[in-house]
Amino acid sequence: MPDQVFGSCIIAHIIIIFHQTMELMSNDNRGLKNLLPHDGEAFYIQDFLDKTVSENLFKTLCKDILWEQDEFLMYGKKILTRRKVAWYGSKPYEYTYSKITRKAHIWHKDLKYLSDILQEETGNSFNSCLLNLYPEGRDGMGWHSDDEKELRPLAAIASLSLGSDRKFSFKHRLTKETVSLTLQNGSLLLMKGSTQKHWLHQLPKTKKIIGPRINLTFRSIIDSNAPL
Repeated sequence: MPDQVFGSCIIAHIIIIFHQTMELMSNDNRGLKNLLPHDGEAFYIQDFLDKTVSENLFKTLCKDILWEQDEFLMYGKKILTRRKVAWYGSKPYEYTYSKITRKAHIWHKDLKYLSDILQEETGNSFNSCLLNLYPEGRDGMGWHSDDEKELRPLAAIASLSLGSDRKFSFKHRLTKETVSLTLQNGSLLLMKGSTQKHWLHQLPKTKKIIGPRINLTFRSIIDSNAPL
């Protein structure tokens, strides 16, 4: 698929899918099941992108995105993660996680297309995106919540999965009950309301998956200069 028409193809496909699914969500969420039993909202759309669009988007992001590795100290030595990350947004927002601060690159065109469509169809605003590239199944992420001080409280987070299917789990902070699902290639997980306040989530490691996965989490950073 030529790069110059890739974004428009994404838009055309997403509009069709979202008008079929988000219309149901706006009507008391009928037709889409809330995955969480209480204290939050999480909705899963399996075929958000079809196979061809997902594969082309995966290739484009692998090639075009300015990937970096996180660095941390272990026994006094600097260690680079196999997982690669990238931080993009409408402005050079700063974002700190795991004691690492990044300044956002200005939107890649396809990330901007996705952000605009997600905002239009869900009614939630997204001004930034954190991307993670997991080379294979033994690369994962432990229990955490996306509740950093830079993020707008109770704002929705839209998580798009590309590449290898991976297990994803929620765990309630108090009751410790868990909810798990498989995030498939081209799927979207929309987390809303008080989910980040009450639930942790993880991408567990596995020896069964050898293929790479890209995860895009569209977020809303607090912008002190934005109009009220």
